Order: sequence, then C-alpha cells, then structure tokens
Amino acid sequence: MSIVNRREFARLGLGGAALLGLGVSVSACGRKPGNDPAVDPDADESEQINPKLAQQEGTLEWAVSGNWRNSVDKARDKYRHPIEMLTFFEVKPRDTVIDMWPGAGYMTEILAPYLARGKGRYVAAMFEASVTDTASTALGDKYKAHFDGNKKLYGQLGYAEFGANSTALLEADTADCILMLLVIQDWIAQGVAEKAFTDAFQALRPGGILGVEQHRADIGNVQDPGATNGYVQEPFVKQLAAEAGFQFVSSSEINANPKDDKDHPFGVWTLPPQRLTAPRGQPPNPEFDGTLYESIGESDRMTLKFRKPQ
Repeated sequence: MSIVNRREFARLGLGGAALLGLGVSVSACGRKPGNDPAVDPDADESEQINPKLAQQEGTLEWAVSGNWRNSVDKARDKYRHPIEMLTFFEVKPRDTVIDMWPGAGYMTEILAPYLARGKGRYVAAMFEASVTDTASTALGDKYKAHFDGNKKLYGQLGYAEFGANSTALLEADTADCILMLLVIQDWIAQGVAEKAFTDAFQALRPGGILGVEQHRADIGNVQDPGATNGYVQEPFVKQLAAEAGFQFVSSSEINANPKDDKDHPFGVWTLPPQRLTAPRGQPPNPEFDGTLYESIGESDRMTLKFRKPQ
C-alpha cells in the first residue's frame, strides 16, 4: 500500500491512471460533475486575517494570504488554522524548522516563504530514499522540482530523510521546532513511530518545540497497533513523546471537529481532503454517496505542544 494519498498527486499534477496502477484511490466521492473535488465552494477563511499584517511581507498573515498558494490549500485553512497553529507552536522568523513528511507541501507553501524572509531555515524531512515506492518517489520529485524551482519565493530549502533506516534528521541540538502534521498514523503502521520521536528529540535544541497535529481517536480501548482507521489516541501520542524525553507543554482545540464521530467506512480517508469511496488500494466506487462526509468536513484533530527540556 502506498504511503502517498490521492489528493497529493492531484495537486501536483500526476495522472490518475498511473495512480490506479499503484493501488491509490483517485476518486472524488459524491461530488457534482464540474466541481473541483478538492475545493469546498462554501469555504470561509479559517481566521480573521489582519489586512495590515497581510500586506507586510514576512509576516505569517502575509504567507497565509499569499497568491502563490492554490485554492485547494486555501480551502483547507478553515480546518487547519495555520496562523493560530504555528503561533501556538511558537514558530519565529529566524527559526530552523523541520517538517517531517511534508506531503505535497501544504505547510511548505506557508513556512518556506515566511522563514526565508526572516533568515530562518525550512527543512523538509522526506520519505527515506531507500524505500522502493514509486508513488512516494514521484511525489518527492514533484515536490523538489516545485519548491527548488522558485528560490526567490521559497528560499533554499534544506532536505533530510526519515524512515526505518534513516540517519539523523539534522545536526544534534540545532532545530528550533519540529512539526509532525497528520503523519503519525503512517508511522505507527510502518513501525517507526518511536524512531520518529527519538530522531526529533535528538535534532531539537534544548528548549526546542515539537508540534503535533494528528487525527484524534476517542479514548477507550488500547491503541490499534496498526492505526488502521488513521486515528490515534491522544494519550498514546503523549506516551510516545514522553518515552523519547519530551515534556508536554499544552494542547489546543483549534483543530477540533465535534461533527467527526470517527466511524467512517474507509477510515479517516473517507473524509475530505482524500474522499475515498472504497478501501485504500482499491478502485473507486462511483456509486458511493459522500454527502454525509462532506458535511462533516476534515477530521477531528489534537494539537499538542511538547518541549525538549533545557
């Protein structure tokens, strides 16, 4: 099963036929013909962006308002609250920030220009190169071509790797902030979640911040060891962080969604932005009605801040 989702390929312009050959669903469930399947036409801005700050180059408001960001990503802001979230994670213009498995670059489009203006450093920790996954390789190639092709806007991105056999993310004790955004379920499935937190701890400077945004499971039974529905229990994430040496600082409900009951036929991927209409790796089902899942929106999420002790 590929670790790359359908929407990431759609955004970077990779063909659906190629993805079907890799067992990746590319359908848009329950959308009316002619609509962009990844854009909510009724989407409101996620935050009240100060117009004065939006005009000031180098501010987070400027980066989130940037005309280089596509409508697909901007439509997601009402679910992901990038200004509030990055402020909560204490990201500053001069910081060195590692984004672990940045996908198609939702956060890169915001952070890379922001850090470049502030003389900071953005580091993308990509899929491990030794992984022979055609879909992941194609996504990584598209990502690098896009962001390395406009250094005037994005600055000089740094690159690292993360996977079962990867080495250090960065020199020890040098990163100011490390982000784990909607990826822990994949690491659990691949058996590398503990390594992710350990590698992050080693790369962060003392006092540095680990920021987590993750699909949130209801607290109840033992955590599913494969995270098969994409949801993870908050105490389990806190346990992973504590075992690596992190101190829990605080949580935020900015990305909570009380409409998400976590009971979906194809796991969290039934919801936007993936909108699966069949199990992962199977062909899409054109008869599947996704109206209910559109009304729910994106998943209920925990937003957690940890600190490496001084």
